[in-house]
Amino acid sequence: MVILDAPYASDMLLSWLEESQHPVLTNRFTRSIDGFKLNLVDDATAISLIDSGQRVYTNSENALAWIMENTHADSLKHGISVFKDKLEMRRVLKDLDKNLFFKECAADELAVINYSELPETIVLKPTVGFCSMGVYVINNAQEWQNALEDIKRDSARWQQMYPDSVVNAGRFIIEDYICGQEYAIDAFFDSQGKVHVLNVLKHDFASAEDTSDRMYTTGADIYAQMAPVFTDWLQKVNEVVRVRDFPIHVEVRVNGQHVSPIEFNPMRFAGLGGTDVSQYAFGFKTYQAYLDNAIPDMSAYKLHTEKVFTMSLLNPPADTDGTENFDYDAFIENFQMVHEMRKFDVSKVGNYGFLFIETTPDSSELDFLMHDDLSRFIEKR
Repeated sequence: MVILDAPYASDMLLSWLEESQHPVLTNRFTRSIDGFKLNLVDDATAISLIDSGQRVYTNSENALAWIMENTHADSLKHGISVFKDKLEMRRVLKDLDKNLFFKECAADELAVINYSELPETIVLKPTVGFCSMGVYVINNAQEWQNALEDIKRDSARWQQMYPDSVVNAGRFIIEDYICGQEYAIDAFFDSQGKVHVLNVLKHDFASAEDTSDRMYTTGADIYAQMAPVFTDWLQKVNEVVRVRDFPIHVEVRVNGQHVSPIEFNPMRFAGLGGTDVSQYAFGFKTYQAYLDNAIPDMSAYKLHTEKVFTMSLLNPPADTDGTENFDYDAFIENFQMVHEMRKFDVSKVGNYGFLFIETTPDSSELDFLMHDDLSRFIEKR
């Protein structure tokens, strides 16, 4: 069972759904899809399939509210409740990060917080969020004030793009800045609660203050090195949460031997179609592996250790307002092996698109991609 919703479903996903004829919920978004013959089912059929235990996958967290409001699948709803709310996740998993500071506050309470009483470096973010919206790394009182002004200015725009179940600008969590290398994980818990890690992406940043989704890189070496670590850690997570038949996209940081969660994204893999990078890197689709229980033999990819595959979400420069044109042709000329350049409506999604490229780990293309602010490709309308 698949629930598709705004803002975006990739052609790769839609083509596979047309071929496989997995049932797809009929809603406003699926009725707007042209060019694909999907196996659309009504609410009653979808609820019956989900309540009977059929595996369900979503492409968008916009679909979570429908699951919570319409189904009786208590395990799914429990997992969504724990994982989607960053504060609840911290509370439930506190024994895995016993020394981590965190606290919740309403948006209108931020202005009265005494910054001097907080840890030296903190992260401020919505308790329910998506795609780095409203996430700030703060090192001093001036940066704190800058973040509050930014939230006041932009929170209404976030809410226009996504419902409260995806981004809620009314509640925030303040927590310690977690040091270490960041990774993203596409994984699922099977019918026995066992973890299957389908992809591992190394998430790099241009600076300590950078919170963008510009640089996610995967490959055989990255997977072979980190998948066993994350399998063991996620098994410990599920000893506490206890979900079954549950897909998850997780952002973590690894410091030495310790894994700390940044956030969990329930019922989906990498968002806005980003999980499709597994097709380019390893030749399989993560959602097919989950829905069909077709778990790939990842050892087959060891021969391709010299290659890395990057997905990059192209965030607009700070001084743009979404009314400009982006010169995609000029941009992709900077890369030798472009697998795909997916174009987004920046006013609806908040980004210009997703780039999928193939390089080597030391390629100068990756340095360019991480550090360029994209302003040279902006054209005023």
